[in-house]
Amino acid sequence: MSSEPKIHSTTIIAVRKGGQVAIAGDGQVTLGQTVLKHTAKKVRRLYQNKVLTGFAGSVADAQSLADTFELKLEATNGNLTRAAIEFAKEWRTDRILRRLEAMMIVTDGERLYILSGDGNVVEPDDGVAGIGSGGAFATSAAKALIRHTELTALEIAQESLKIASEICIYTNSNIVFDVVP
Repeated sequence: MSSEPKIHSTTIIAVRKGGQVAIAGDGQVTLGQTVLKHTAKKVRRLYQNKVLTGFAGSVADAQSLADTFELKLEATNGNLTRAAIEFAKEWRTDRILRRLEAMMIVTDGERLYILSGDGNVVEPDDGVAGIGSGGAFATSAAKALIRHTELTALEIAQESLKIASEICIYTNSNIVFDVVP
């Protein structure tokens, strides 16, 4: 068993409501018990700025996965579902990719998927997806806010991440977000 400290790095939440999907991510990167960075950007646009993605896990691994996923988007002319399935197959079977420790949320505004290295492509039933160390906290908060408020998708994503940052020590309130209609 390795005694090296593990990097914990992020909470990502995606919320679909009112014809929009918002993805928000915190900025904290933690190594063991030390915060290394407060302002990491873990949400970005891909494929001609039409696809939003958020990453949880190792920054280098997430970047490698983003680059590979973007190639799948280009090969499928932006078809998110086909790209996600092809990407998940490659991620699960490729000798190098399958060692990468990260997860992704991707959306084109219509479809919303959680992608993982074990080959999963999960489309949440209720339009809320959370990943990372505070993902469950942010997801719970987002579900409650959807049910009991009139907030927009972006407002819910931001507020649920703030709530997660109050609970999860690996999540901060430096929030980066983006929205697709």
